[in-house]
Amino acid sequence: MILPMARPEAPILVVDDDPKIAALVRTYLEREHFPVVTAADGESAVRALEDAAPRLVVLDLMLPGIDGLAVIRRARTMGDTPILVLSARGSTGDRVLGLTEGADDYLPKPFSPAELVARVRTILRRAERPGGATPNDVLAVGDLRVDIARHTVELEGRDIGLSALEIRLLWALLDADGRALSRDQALDAIHGVGEGDVNDRAIDVYIKRLRHKLGDDPLAPRFVATVRGVGYRAVGPVRREAV
Repeated sequence: MILPMARPEAPILVVDDDPKIAALVRTYLEREHFPVVTAADGESAVRALEDAAPRLVVLDLMLPGIDGLAVIRRARTMGDTPILVLSARGSTGDRVLGLTEGADDYLPKPFSPAELVARVRTILRRAERPGGATPNDVLAVGDLRVDIARHTVELEGRDIGLSALEIRLLWALLDADGRALSRDQALDAIHGVGEGDVNDRAIDVYIKRLRHKLGDDPLAPRFVATVRGVGYRAVGPVRREAV
């Protein structure tokens, strides 16, 4: 099942098996006028993804039944609904793993409810107004075409279903038009300058995931090349096309 694009009035899905935390998150989000639905386990979370088509998911990883990582993987087969992981598993390895599986951001427990709300707003702003693009913003290289305003990426005429974060990253690389972006510059492009709590090496994880979906060989890249000691750049001449 592929989820439809979430509407602004769609709810935020909060998934946590601790009813006190779920209630706390719900209270703070509803104070900011976000509608909220909740789920207490992985199976219920997957059903809520299908039934509620949420704007965003706040997801614990340690869930009964299907764990949070499995929920992320399932969600990514259904669409690019933004996911904010909220978990007691807060090590660097856990964060990188969550981001690798397809999460958009990661907030460790214990957490500040005010920071959670701020991150939710930031993720929604990025996802729903990607890059401040206009309807005519289309970049292409070879047989790859990125329509940032419509939030689609086509390879050989086929939609390849990148996440919102991956689309922003790919757009930033193409928009640089052959110039190399440092890891910090790439992170700023997808998370916002100074926003998020992500090590700059996380960009390597994002690039690896992006290359996998593009079928891009890092040893003979068609789209994304590594610039040793600097970061990454787009390969080939980038075209700007009218819609």
